[in-house]
Amino acid sequence: MVKVIIGEKGTGKTAKLIDAVNAAEAASKGNIVFINKGDRHIFDLTHRVRIVDSVDYYITNYDEFYGLVCGILSQNYDISNIFIDSITKIVNKDLDAMVACLDKLDKVSTEHGAELMVIVSLKEDEAPEGLKKYL
Repeated sequence: MVKVIIGEKGTGKTAKLIDAVNAAEAASKGNIVFINKGDRHIFDLTHRVRIVDSVDYYITNYDEFYGLVCGILSQNYDISNIFIDSITKIVNKDLDAMVACLDKLDKVSTEHGAELMVIVSLKEDEAPEGLKKYL
């Protein structure tokens, strides 16, 4: 299952995501993964959250990003949540490619029993129809 938090820069999306990560970690019996570009939130998260710096994996497009998430899911069977901070900073703002990637991630995450929460920096009225189903 994929959920998207959408909004313009500076609207508090990351703060909501950090709160959701820490709440999920406290409530979940599974493992929690946080994917980010850089390590700027390392001190905001509990030490039991696995932090993945996307820079280390040279992600350049949505197919590569999908592969990264699938690799994470395949590595550990008990991942309950994956949180992705600002997917447009990790990859790019190609909205059609993003929606296609989210559709595939929705299928694979549902099959593996993991919930994905993704931040998208975008005005809500600019969101394509394919993205709105995840809001």
